[in-house]
Amino acid sequence: MTPPLRRWLTPVVAVLTAFAIVTGPTPATAAPSTPTPSGHGEDNDPPLITDVIEAANRGYVQAKAKLAKSKQRQLQLALEVNAAQNQLEALRPQVNQIAAQSYRTGRIGPVTMLLESNTPDSFVLRAAALDELNMVNAQKLAEVNAAKRRAEQAKLAVEAELREQQKLTNEMARKKRDAEKSLALVGGLGFTGGLVSATSPVARIGPGRTADGDWRPQSCSENDPTTSGCVTPRTLHMYKEVRRVGFNRFAGCYRPSGPWEHPKGRACDWSLQKSGFAPWHNNDTRMYGNNLAAFVIRNADRLGVYYVIWNRQIWFPATGWRSYSGPSNHTDHVHVSML
Repeated sequence: MTPPLRRWLTPVVAVLTAFAIVTGPTPATAAPSTPTPSGHGEDNDPPLITDVIEAANRGYVQAKAKLAKSKQRQLQLALEVNAAQNQLEALRPQVNQIAAQSYRTGRIGPVTMLLESNTPDSFVLRAAALDELNMVNAQKLAEVNAAKRRAEQAKLAVEAELREQQKLTNEMARKKRDAEKSLALVGGLGFTGGLVSATSPVARIGPGRTADGDWRPQSCSENDPTTSGCVTPRTLHMYKEVRRVGFNRFAGCYRPSGPWEHPKGRACDWSLQKSGFAPWHNNDTRMYGNNLAAFVIRNADRLGVYYVIWNRQIWFPATGWRSYSGPSNHTDHVHVSML
């Protein structure tokens, strides 16, 4: 007999709680009057991070709906298994009766049964009885076998549904992690206002990276393209890569005085304006700063980025984004320091 239902029906994996990454209305994106940092026109703009988050949310909801259907299907299959089990239990006495009759008669074959007939009438009656007995027994045994097959098939179907539920649950968790990771990398919705591309171009690897991923120290040995000062080869590479992918507004790198990395040729300030510095004041300037910061952060391991400061926030590879309150609030430029 098939084991009781409760012994092989495992609990359904719990559904992940629906997550809400995007809260509140997303700021409307103004149509830029100039090409975007990617160098493409408006029709070819890369999707915003909010578009990707929306797609992840839609995928999560779809997976959740499929999971609910799978659970419903599992319950239906469980009922089928239970019905097949009940039918087997109901047929058991009849099967036992057939076995008992066979044991009592010593498994008498049909030829022996017919030869024991004393008269032609008795022979005919015995033949008719034998035929009827065989039909009844065959029918009952066929019902038993059919019930067993239904139980086995329903059990396999339930196990398949459980595997599908686990797959859907894992997919939901993956979409949740991906959306959260993408949003956290660029500073979150409140920081960016959703005005940031979902992806960035891949930067070419900077000079001085060792085989184990570390960065060798470099001196201020290259001419700074923005001033009469100098920059390190790695800073110059970062500068060229940022320009190459389309961020062509005003920038300044070397500064002879002050602390930190500018006097060492290891930092550049990327303005939001074509000349000079002024705080962001519309979607175009805010998105320019967001996208530039996102590009250097997404490529930090390839460029050798030490930290980034932008819009009252500072980013380190080890900590991610944190609040910043230095001498400048950095709402008018993106600061990039190099290792």
